Amino acid sequence: MKIQNQTNPHPAVTKPQRLLSIDALRGFDMLLIAGGGTFLVLLENKTGLAWVDWIAEQLKHPAWNGFTFYDFIFPLFLFIAGVSIPFSLIKGIEKGLSKSELYKKAFRRMLLLIVLGILDKNQPVTFFEPSQIRVASVLGRIGVAGFLATLLYLNFSWKNRIIWVAGILLTYYAVLFLIPVPGFGAGNLTMEGNLVGWFDRHFLPGRLLQKTYDENGLLTQFPALCLTVLGSLAGDMLRTSWKDGKKLSYLLLAGIAGIVIGLIWSLHFPINKHLWTSSFILLTSGMAFIFLGLFYYIIDMLKYQRWAFFFQVIGMNSLTIYLAYHFIDFAHTSHILFAGLYAPVPEPFHNALEALGGLALVWLMMYFLYRKKIFIKI
Repeated sequence: MKIQNQTNPHPAVTKPQRLLSIDALRGFDMLLIAGGGTFLVLLENKTGLAWVDWIAEQLKHPAWNGFTFYDFIFPLFLFIAGVSIPFSLIKGIEKGLSKSELYKKAFRRMLLLIVLGILDKNQPVTFFEPSQIRVASVLGRIGVAGFLATLLYLNFSWKNRIIWVAGILLTYYAVLFLIPVPGFGAGNLTMEGNLVGWFDRHFLPGRLLQKTYDENGLLTQFPALCLTVLGSLAGDMLRTSWKDGKKLSYLLLAGIAGIVIGLIWSLHFPINKHLWTSSFILLTSGMAFIFLGLFYYIIDMLKYQRWAFFFQVIGMNSLTIYLAYHFIDFAHTSHILFAGLYAPVPEPFHNALEALGGLALVWLMMYFLYRKKIFIKI
């Protein structure tokens, strides 16, 4: 039995097709998530170039409140995961899959990502010391957000999904300010006294990444979900039969609105990636709309596509590069292969060049898989 998609915000849509801009943006983002910018960080204070040092600073997370470009990388991936949802679900619907089958597929994907996330964040896994196993992870967050966003997409219109996002962000805001934390009171957003940390310490099993809280813990899953839901709205925009210029305009307008509202909200609810504050979600989702719009404009509208191939190769195997960077020591292989080449260079630059060599090796691995048409999906 085929299901009719009642959640599409526009009656006329184009046939779902793979957009190079989405793959390229996913590849750009996943490269940085996996550690592809490490060589730039390692160049800090070594070149005497202010712009290099500035970039290096932007590839580090602030200690608490504040924002750098690196804070944007994971939210962008959650957003891109949402962009893909309409394309994936409509494809399943056209194949005759029922809602329950689509639910099961998304649920299985979530469980697999949670398991892979646990394996990734616990090397080696302390099977006989479960209290030392970190349950929260990047992959687990992506899996949970993808599953919940799928449920919302299949059951609610685009307007109602916006209401869901607004409701979650406002509720999260109220919860953090109104519910008192023992010993600290209500509205405490410090590293030690916030409700998110208290909740993780009492209800999240296993090891917490930051000892007193885990940035991918329980309560922060709710605002993080909003990024994927908003991404599904962007995916719907790209699927419409609108002219390209109109799609681009709506993506940019949505981006500007998110950034402006997020910055205004931050005057009372600080931008903070550790807490995934509502202002942080709106700021990063606004940036994600704009990045998607720019990639779409340059790659799919203007057809300047050759430069995007580097990122496309990664974007079509994003899970593979993430796990490869964590389970394969590319830096060691880079040292073995290239140490003789950069030996004449001053020693302070060696670790940066070693990291750059590792980046080249991992890209070549992704290119090999691309040429062989091997794409590992979940």
